[in-house]
Amino acid sequence: MTNIRVIWETMRLQMKNSFVRPMFRFCMIASPIVNTILIYEMFRNSGQVNFSTYVIMGAGLMSLWSCICFSSAGDINRERWTGTLSIIFSAPAKFQTIILGKILGNTILSMMTLVITMVTAKLLFHVSLRVESWGYLLVSILATIVCFVIVSIVIAYLLTLSRKTTLYMNCIEIPIELICGFVFPIEVLPDWVLPISYMLPPTWAIKLLRMSVAGITNANDYVRTFEILAGLIVLYTILAGVLYKIIDKQVRIRASLEVS
Repeated sequence: MTNIRVIWETMRLQMKNSFVRPMFRFCMIASPIVNTILIYEMFRNSGQVNFSTYVIMGAGLMSLWSCICFSSAGDINRERWTGTLSIIFSAPAKFQTIILGKILGNTILSMMTLVITMVTAKLLFHVSLRVESWGYLLVSILATIVCFVIVSIVIAYLLTLSRKTTLYMNCIEIPIELICGFVFPIEVLPDWVLPISYMLPPTWAIKLLRMSVAGITNANDYVRTFEILAGLIVLYTILAGVLYKIIDKQVRIRASLEVS
């Protein structure tokens, strides 16, 4: 019960802190508007059936990932530079619990990018997102939240011992959007890139969302995709646990959480 309260209170505080940062507000409000306009111009003469799916979902997910990169990953850097990273690492509440609360708060708040994208597409281009399978879509959204949360945790752990957090944070944004098919199907990518795409959970989360919006014609395909995503989430959860043990050992040996 204590862990649940820590997660809840951390979520609330993190959402407030994130929203007051100009960069986060830009990623959450301005970015989806700009992305919607750009992607609409890219797709409007493409001849793609139901291209509004790619416009709205693509722009919203790109902005969602930007929020995650510049908040969940960047939080480690901010905690280090404010001198509180070592404090939360050694606090009575577990470091994993605090990080989970921060990332949940950021991810849930960042889901507003999808709403802003839909409103922008409707107001500017009179384009709506036609959802054929609402039940499947709700399940897919929940799976997507879990997916982004666990990926964020892995990234946060990887960056805990690094002094180049800002550099890596900027480097992972665009490549992940391209490799995971945020805007276009990954099948158009070179063959050598596809194995990398298949190893990343967001690829399958995005596929679930698109299948739900287009309509489920084959439930077995949806279940198979969901199972793959669930399997990857389990693997990444195990990876996060292993990374934490490595980080905990290195921190105790090197005392490397401070700025200097």
